[in-house]
Amino acid sequence: MSASRRSGTTDELGPDEPERSGGDGPTPPEGAETAVGPDGTDLLAALLDGMDAALCAFDGDGIVTHWNREAERILGWTAAEAVGRHGFAGWAVREADAEDIEGRLMSAMHASGRQVHEFALLTKDGGRVLVRSQSAAVRGPDGKPAGLYFAFSEVHAQIDLERSIALSEALFDDASWGVVLVDADLRPAVVNAHAARALGTGRTAALGRPLGDLLTRGVEELENALTHVLAEGAPPAPAELWVGVRTPEGEKRRCWRSGFLRLASPLAEEPVPLGVGWLFQDVTEAKQGEQEASLLRFRANQLHRAARAAAECEDPAEAATVHLDFALAGFADHALVDRVMGGAPADVEGAGPQRLMRVAATPSGGPGPSALTGHTGLPVRYGEAHPALQSVARAGSVRAGVGSAPADEAREWARARLWPDDTVHALCAVLRSRGRTLGVVTFLRGGGRTAFERSDANYAEDVAVRIAAALDLADLTGAADAAARDEGA
Repeated sequence: MSASRRSGTTDELGPDEPERSGGDGPTPPEGAETAVGPDGTDLLAALLDGMDAALCAFDGDGIVTHWNREAERILGWTAAEAVGRHGFAGWAVREADAEDIEGRLMSAMHASGRQVHEFALLTKDGGRVLVRSQSAAVRGPDGKPAGLYFAFSEVHAQIDLERSIALSEALFDDASWGVVLVDADLRPAVVNAHAARALGTGRTAALGRPLGDLLTRGVEELENALTHVLAEGAPPAPAELWVGVRTPEGEKRRCWRSGFLRLASPLAEEPVPLGVGWLFQDVTEAKQGEQEASLLRFRANQLHRAARAAAECEDPAEAATVHLDFALAGFADHALVDRVMGGAPADVEGAGPQRLMRVAATPSGGPGPSALTGHTGLPVRYGEAHPALQSVARAGSVRAGVGSAPADEAREWARARLWPDDTVHALCAVLRSRGRTLGVVTFLRGGGRTAFERSDANYAEDVAVRIAAALDLADLTGAADAAARDEGA
């Protein structure tokens, strides 16, 4: 067909006359082919056959005018067998049901909007299929009803779709766990209300923002998990991620038990990742409870083992260092034991400032067992505000730390207190036995550990009681040996 004829002109060409292009446009080169697009009928047929829903159309007299491939798949009737029939009676519906069903369908021509119905249709082989339909009027150029279209699908397929939609809406509205859809750029695309509260932001404020803007810790682990899911698919089991959430009060550490699902487009021939569905639940309290219970079991076991080992020591002073070594495991990096000097008990009123003498210490240069330093008679050069002296004065535990100071300041802080240079946290527990203060034990941690907490102080006090009992027994044993020597002399 020539270009002039396709454009609607009436120029006729002779058999030997070359075709001219209309208007003043350039003439196509010789041998060039002009693309011919589908006419309206071809396009309509392609659209109808490509629909996921079955579609049938009627004219104003109830004659079937259109029947697509999905309708053929569901009922088995071909377009050639369906088009041209009057209504559904006798072939697509039972005779007994035809009047009611066709009446409901044809009423859509005179109703506003779409009408939704459920009824049974007959298949070509005589079976029955329950369908859910939507019907609406088709209006002509004058605006009057010229027919109607009738789209239908099997009820179970429609219910599956509605369930999927309902599930999505429930997850993003009423779920008791966080749900976040993360796009391929690892940015939140949809956030439900629970997740927004957990992230400390609004549902829309989190959209499109990098995860690093929402979390202070755990971002690398989370992004690594999301990247893995995009590339490899969902992991076989949930993962527990510790993260730091930005809040107006500062960072809040939380543990989220997370599951991941890769989202792929159902419309593509090859799976195309659309992002990741991230579902999480806050299990911080449960994890902290598990960690605390595990820590208590470990520390109780250490105290039990220390008591059995100390019972085999002939020298009570050596038993004190055994208790110290067992306490260090998983608890601190270094430990010091200082005794009160002088004849007056430390808790006698008017005793004045106390002086302390080092009697045992762990090696400061590396790991190893604690060693007794002996009674040198020389006091340790502690300042008046030293935590060890404060512990003796209060007859209780004292915690100290340098915080987040620079490394140089932290080293100066430790040196001023006569502790190893890598010390950033300290805990002093008083040594008490038979109502007397005998000294103080100091536990020290480096920068790789967290600060001492109240539960750590409780454990240190338990260890201090055992060390104090061993040192008191050593004093009694020494006094008894001295008395025996005097009697012998």
